[in-house]
Amino acid sequence: MSAHHIGRWARVALIFAATLMTGAAAAETPVRFTLDFKIEGPSAPFLLAIDRNYYKTEGLNVSIEPSAGSLESIERVASGDFDMGFADINALIKFRDAKPGIPIKAVFMVYNRPPFAVIGRKSRGVYMPQDLEGKILGAPAADSSFAQWPIFVQANNINASKVTIENVSFPVREPMLAAGQVDAVTGISFSTYVDLKDKGVPVDDINVLLMADYGVVLYGTAIIVNPKFAAENPDAVKGFLRAFLKSLKDTVKQPSTAIESVLKRNAQAKKSVELERLTIVLRDNIITPEAKANGFGGIDEDRFTRAVEQIALTYKFKAAKPKPDDVFDSSFLPSPAERKFK
Repeated sequence: MSAHHIGRWARVALIFAATLMTGAAAAETPVRFTLDFKIEGPSAPFLLAIDRNYYKTEGLNVSIEPSAGSLESIERVASGDFDMGFADINALIKFRDAKPGIPIKAVFMVYNRPPFAVIGRKSRGVYMPQDLEGKILGAPAADSSFAQWPIFVQANNINASKVTIENVSFPVREPMLAAGQVDAVTGISFSTYVDLKDKGVPVDDINVLLMADYGVVLYGTAIIVNPKFAAENPDAVKGFLRAFLKSLKDTVKQPSTAIESVLKRNAQAKKSVELERLTIVLRDNIITPEAKANGFGGIDEDRFTRAVEQIALTYKFKAAKPKPDDVFDSSFLPSPAERKFK
């Protein structure tokens, strides 16, 4: 065969290979995913799956954006600007009740227990929930943990009239507790605790009362999906959850490796701080007794029903109280064997 022919065949082979490559790339389903907050330690399992090509292996091209909070995440997914997201399921339940025309569902429960907490200082006499009587509690009005205050009060027989609630803004919440201007604050366990330590409050003076340890049965933050996207791309949703689960297990095994995926996307982040946030989330919110027994990602229907009853203490439902399968669709989850905690 002449050199001319060989050259032509090489060109044809190259074009064929390139066509295969673009075909593969074109077959990748784009998934726009919104986090529930900034890129911080707890974002690690979502980001690690990009760096280890777990989404790509499932035929997905995933982009991940930070947000200002769960409500923004829910609104982005509701509008269709984002296909999937991460958001507090309690906020989702209220959103669906207020806007019944947008049936967004959760498809994977990441935080089996929520990070809602009251953080007090032992030096101010705050050891147990009832110690808050006669004390000043700093609470931003829009704080998701403060939203659960009536549940916490009822579950722990606190006389709420004896607690002085001071409406503080988010930026001054931790500084005020650090300065002793309030005795306790409501906050997210892994954020407020780490921030207080960062502000020089001695670790043995910080007392985190995780609401889930004190009678609050609510679930936490979950992966949510736009209903239209789920209907049109069920395999993409399943693939995303498979990839995420694999990455979550990697993160559980090696948090200090997984945290690198956060640090390379957030130049301001300090490794020690973000690794501590991630470690707290894994310990308190993800690897819970229920998750160990039943595997990652699912819900217990009886507990979910009880959680909705608790939400009714803080929120007046317009429609009927939702049943578990109104809000949570388990049909996209990997098999129970895959979801086992190992």
